[in-house]
Amino acid sequence: MKNETIKVGLLGVGLDTYWGQFDGLLERLTGYRKQIAKSMEALGAEVVDAGMVDNPAKAVAAAQILNKEDVEVAFIFISTYALSSTVLPLAQRLKKHIILLNIQPVAAIDYDKINSMGDRGKMTGEWLAHCQACSTPEFACVFNRADIRYDIITGYLNEQYVSDEIGGWLDATRAVKGMRNNRLGILGHYYCGMLDVYSDTTLQSVTFGTHIELLEMCELKALRDAVNDSELQAKLQEFEARFDVAPECEQAELERAALTAVALDKLVASRELGSMSYYYEGYAGNDYENIVTSVIAGNTLLTGNGIPVAGECEVKNVQAMKLMSLLGAGGSFSEFYAMDLDDDAVLLGHDGPAHFAIAEGRVKLVPLPVYHGKPGKGLSIQMSVRHGDVTLLSVCEGKDGIFLLVAEGQSVPGPTLQIGNTNSRYRFACGARTFIEEWSKAGPSHHCAIGSGHIAGKIGKIARLLNIPFVQVC
Repeated sequence: MKNETIKVGLLGVGLDTYWGQFDGLLERLTGYRKQIAKSMEALGAEVVDAGMVDNPAKAVAAAQILNKEDVEVAFIFISTYALSSTVLPLAQRLKKHIILLNIQPVAAIDYDKINSMGDRGKMTGEWLAHCQACSTPEFACVFNRADIRYDIITGYLNEQYVSDEIGGWLDATRAVKGMRNNRLGILGHYYCGMLDVYSDTTLQSVTFGTHIELLEMCELKALRDAVNDSELQAKLQEFEARFDVAPECEQAELERAALTAVALDKLVASRELGSMSYYYEGYAGNDYENIVTSVIAGNTLLTGNGIPVAGECEVKNVQAMKLMSLLGAGGSFSEFYAMDLDDDAVLLGHDGPAHFAIAEGRVKLVPLPVYHGKPGKGLSIQMSVRHGDVTLLSVCEGKDGIFLLVAEGQSVPGPTLQIGNTNSRYRFACGARTFIEEWSKAGPSHHCAIGSGHIAGKIGKIARLLNIPFVQVC
């Protein structure tokens, strides 16, 4: 994903009584914490190291430091045994999501080495350097009773699992920050009758922190009317560079789409948008219909540039696409097309926009004589998602609020419909029948965002950071 720096807190916890009892223990544990900090910095984090917290007074001071620095999350390295009375004041004052690092220096104690030391005092000091697990249930117990939100990473230094888990939390934190700072534009109105698509935009802002910007078609028209020839020609060259333009695309349609694409770029720039949902019909033959039937190419370019766009005014799905984009997984607008029960596969696609980063080959720009269920005709996208691991994500609004729904599967080779849509075949470990039934019963809209890789773990972490439910069906 984009290596945007985020600020995170890190501190170690221990028991101050130990330092005078066991020579070198504090220095050794400090070294472990600095090693963890260095690994986080390598993953793009700005680490605010609040040091060793070994009594309640230092806990209060550490909380003040991390609050002043406005960290996104706090990692607490359980360096050795520490009292819960030390960590509780920190967690209560910090009011950030806490990740307990139950990380030993090595996978297992060298029993022979310790038992052969001959000095039980030194032997105890060596054990305490490996005693991270001792405080983990104590902290969890107190956090549960205090209603403090936290998670735990268990493992050892230099373990790939630990690195992946820390990296996953950092990526999830970036995504949450990105959603909080995002400005989502809504252009037009809902597709009439798609009740599942209708969204509570206030709830979206409350949950994700996203600003909602309502846009006007007349503003887009004014920007389009002002496009000059050099801007038009530059956009046509961009079409040729980014798309595999089908030879049957008429020049007039290419220019119509290019004019709209330039206007969309200007609209996004002027309103500082990071995502957009749209839909419009208008009266047959009016100027707005001319615009809305020529947006797919420009919207695909925006999506590929990290500004996802969802059709049919699917606000919830553009939120899912933005999360995928922030995780570096793409995020292509999709809906269910058909099932191939002979091959235990599900087909998903849409008439755009696509995402270049996850395409199998070049994205094709093709003419469509009709937009099914919509007015007009124009250019559309033919693309399949790159073969391999994929994750489907839906941002859902249920009776109890927003939740994230995911499934992991594979994009697989095989026949697809060449109808000018983003059309791909997918298989799921639970099977096509079980997948479509369980996914549907979870309660998403009929759209979803598709991203590359198996990233359900990161999405689950996003849900934890946002304190919303997470459902995985496969």
